[in-house]
Amino acid sequence: MVCCLEDGSPINPGTLANRWQAISRRLNLGVRFHDLRHTHATLLLQLGERPKVVSQRLGHSSIEITMDLYSHVTPGMQKEAARRLEEFLFGGKAAK
Repeated sequence: MVCCLEDGSPINPGTLANRWQAISRRLNLGVRFHDLRHTHATLLLQLGERPKVVSQRLGHSSIEITMDLYSHVTPGMQKEAARRLEEFLFGGKAAK
């Protein structure tokens, strides 16, 4: 479990949301607990983690769900993929 009580038992989702909301308000974060899930997935994809792994971590039934929700991450990833392929093929030298 990601979040549990001190004794290891599951925490009620409503209790967790209320506790997080109080912390977020106190620290003036303006972040919902669920937003952390999105941040987690976005960061993993930006770091080059395989979408299938991210999908499994999120508990999505298919990789399509993950990629539909996080497709905003892919534009920069496309450029990086092209750069890495060029580096591999041409040893870091630009193709002419």
